[in-house]
Amino acid sequence: MKKFLTAIFAMAGTTCALAQETPTSPLEISGSVDTYFKYDFAKQPNNITTSFATDHNSVSLGMIDLVLKKTTGKASFVGELSFGPRGQEQSLLDASSNGSSFHIQNLYVNYDFTDQFSITAGYMGTFVGYEVISPVGNFNYSTSYLFTSGPFQNAGIKATYKFSDKVSLMAGLFNDWNVYTATRGVSSIGGQLMVSPVEGWTAYINVLSGAGGGGYGTIEDLTTSYQVTDKFKLGLNAANYDINNDGGGYAGVALYPQFAFTDAVSLGLRGEYFKTKNVAGFGATKYTAVTLTANIKSGGLTFIPEVRLDHNGDKPFFKENGLAAPNAGQFSLAAVYAF
Repeated sequence: MKKFLTAIFAMAGTTCALAQETPTSPLEISGSVDTYFKYDFAKQPNNITTSFATDHNSVSLGMIDLVLKKTTGKASFVGELSFGPRGQEQSLLDASSNGSSFHIQNLYVNYDFTDQFSITAGYMGTFVGYEVISPVGNFNYSTSYLFTSGPFQNAGIKATYKFSDKVSLMAGLFNDWNVYTATRGVSSIGGQLMVSPVEGWTAYINVLSGAGGGGYGTIEDLTTSYQVTDKFKLGLNAANYDINNDGGGYAGVALYPQFAFTDAVSLGLRGEYFKTKNVAGFGATKYTAVTLTANIKSGGLTFIPEVRLDHNGDKPFFKENGLAAPNAGQFSLAAVYAF
């Protein structure tokens, strides 16, 4: 019996020693909650048909977003879940979610083989584009036409090699857009080149080709931001999407100048030009949109007052009397708490 206990204690000691040799971070919990009031100048709900904040003259819910992270040695995972209307709009794009208000934003594992080379697999927020689903990741509360046109998430596996702090390259295989389980199998390839030529300036050149919104096609995307001074930041997103066999697509560019008056008060402008491409039986259409947004911060809480004006000569918007109009405008006030 004594020998048996001695062996058990020896094994336990060896296990503890191995555990001590493997750096383990505590479980990290973060996320956000958001709510908003929006008033459409023509008193029309969902007059500007970009993502989220569709209610008119209502104090409405965004979502609660919950992020879990943990690292053990070279392995790590991220799980991000959302509950509420903002997440539900994304879940409607995924047949496996049944349109519920619960949605998985991220669920993936990562392994760092070396300091330079890593592989990530699972369901990931897309690497394409400037704006993201979570309001914490955006300066503006409303979203651009480029964001709404997708993709939002990519399920798949990707490998990233970091040549230096200034250059990295990612390549991956992915399912069709925005679904947990592929309906068309592993059907897309994608890649991202990151360059940071000078301090404060980072650019991402992205390509995604395969099954996506509306069919099979290819997106080329440039996302870049430059912290010009301590107070002034300039962002840019430009993208082109072509669906095979002249099946349509889109192209657009959005500019994001932002100025921080203090650590607590910033003002930003988003100017966007966006056009859809010809599809059989449907013509192309063009949008221009200007959004003026302020961020007023106190601790984890950010108030976001915003005025947005959109124009389209094809009159896709509505006047107060229900007639078609070339212009639309709205005011919103959002409160976003990050923890």
